[in-house]
Amino acid sequence: MAADRLQFHEMGLDDRLVKAVADLGWSQPTLIQEKAIPLALEGKDLLARARTGSGKTASYAIPVIQRILASKQSVREQDVRALILVPTKELGQQVQAMIRQLTAYCSRDVRVADISGKADVSTQRPILMEKPDVVVGTPSRVLAHLKAQNLLLHSSLEMLVVDEADLVFSFGFESDLKNLLCHLPKIYQSFLMSATFNEDVQALKELLLHNPVSLKLQGSQLPDSSQLQQYTIKCEEEDKFLLIYTLLKLQLVQGKTLLFVGAVDRSYRLKLFLEQFGIPACVLNSELPVQSRCHIISQFNQGFYDIIIATDEQSLAEPAASSSGKGKKKKGPEKGAKTTDKEYGVSRGVDFQNVANVINFDFPTSVDSYIHRVGRTARADNPGTALSFISHTEVGALEEVEEALGGDNAETALKPYEFRMEEIEGFRYRCRDAMRAVTKQAVREARLKEIKQELLNSEKLKTYFEDNPRDLQLLRHDKDLHPAVIKPHMKNIPDYLSKKHARLVLKGSSKAVPHTAPAF
Repeated sequence: MAADRLQFHEMGLDDRLVKAVADLGWSQPTLIQEKAIPLALEGKDLLARARTGSGKTASYAIPVIQRILASKQSVREQDVRALILVPTKELGQQVQAMIRQLTAYCSRDVRVADISGKADVSTQRPILMEKPDVVVGTPSRVLAHLKAQNLLLHSSLEMLVVDEADLVFSFGFESDLKNLLCHLPKIYQSFLMSATFNEDVQALKELLLHNPVSLKLQGSQLPDSSQLQQYTIKCEEEDKFLLIYTLLKLQLVQGKTLLFVGAVDRSYRLKLFLEQFGIPACVLNSELPVQSRCHIISQFNQGFYDIIIATDEQSLAEPAASSSGKGKKKKGPEKGAKTTDKEYGVSRGVDFQNVANVINFDFPTSVDSYIHRVGRTARADNPGTALSFISHTEVGALEEVEEALGGDNAETALKPYEFRMEEIEGFRYRCRDAMRAVTKQAVREARLKEIKQELLNSEKLKTYFEDNPRDLQLLRHDKDLHPAVIKPHMKNIPDYLSKKHARLVLKGSSKAVPHTAPAF
């Protein structure tokens, strides 16, 4: 079958681009790349749905670069020819990095600038005055530059890409995007790339595309059970903490792991809880500076950390935004809203590499959010596992996900994680001790300490790290915060417990307890 597939060198690409692709180790195109790149090179508008980790970024980046290289053979004038819109700053940095890798041998001919960062508009003006060939940014940031006349697109733009199109409206960019269109020329080629097709994508299609080719590849929005194992376990609040402690401490969860929670306070509470047992973890949320967030993701991808506790705040914000709700319930979230970054998103589009497990400590509130979270693992051809903790209040959301995925493909169904809670009862007293130590005051202090430290790392040391990039690797984000009282004995498992539960850890052992959960 592989012999029948179209290869990169058969697509009519520039030799420099083919060489960069080879350097990245891509022996052959993914399905979305094989179908989308030739169509894009023909000048067609594209609406493409393919699951996360399928190579969507390269499927539009390669034709964008190829078209720019081709046009430069006849047009000498330097101008912005491609605009790539992304919903989050993290994704903006990732797209820029991908384009730089693909232009490794033609970087003088194709220049890219990411303006999605938090720098002032005036600070970014000199970058745009050089008219980079490709501009990457969030709709709000691009619009700000258009209004300031730092960016002029009405005569030069040839290609528009909206990446993670299903998230653009849900992140609050609808009005920005509509206003932005007034600054674009009447004719340009458009690509909409998405992991899911929803009403927002349909609205964008009508706004941006002209007679598009629709690619709905891989009918399942997630890999099947041969690649992605999905489990659920019904447990209430205390049992969630007991389970995560034993799964991590007994190494039932092995490999790089993303732990998703639904609120910033929850992420710090879980971090402090795990600190009690000597389990290091990074916290990733919208309150941290964007430089710190991107650095954490980069170091996680390089293998510096095994566990990230990520706050998927957007999944909580979406229902609130759509409900007619009463003002009283909004009081809590508004309090923290001043310091949060609306263009933050780690469950959406960001390329966490070699993630073995995704654990939904708090279950997502929508099907799309579940797909985006779980899509961080089992990317490309790698295997992965997803485990969701379900409390009685989250059963409704679980049923929605099961219905959506079951209708999509029976092979993607979620299975019960058979775990006998009585087998880990011996750990409960330790779990309760740790939970009591993590008070609301301790969480508040940890939150402030982390933000102050990351602001220091992000701003005051930025210039130093620019001059001394190797020292940046010494900056770690998983250090203990210590506002809660740490009891040293909690870091070790007593012999009577470790011997009793050793059989839980052994994969495929004949001594394993019947109906005990599989090790990840």
